[in-house]
Amino acid sequence: MEIYASGHRRWPDEAKARAAADTLEPGATVNGVAARYGVLANQLSAWRRLAKQGKLVLPAAELDEPVFAPLVVCDVPEAPPDIASSEEVIRIVSGEVRIELAPGTPAARIAEIVHALGATPC
Repeated sequence: MEIYASGHRRWPDEAKARAAADTLEPGATVNGVAARYGVLANQLSAWRRLAKQGKLVLPAAELDEPVFAPLVVCDVPEAPPDIASSEEVIRIVSGEVRIELAPGTPAARIAEIVHALGATPC
């Protein structure tokens, strides 16, 4: 965290993401997590909004056992010409969010992204 002469603080994205992720733990409250990090609850809520909008990627949950996200396979409409063909990318689609990854993307990273999109385990 950087502190400026004016007293304003700048939080790194990793710290914002960790704080936002902590609010998702069972029994956690925004007020409680905000107090633990020393930020106002409305600031933490803003970081949560960024995560929901896909502008802040939350870290993957640390679990003792593997978690699986549901996978839905369906026909994809014809892609616009500026997007690589289906054979060249991994696509993750959640509502209006569409993420395309390189074919060599590690499975752990794909799981982190699916988790950040809010998919629930089976």
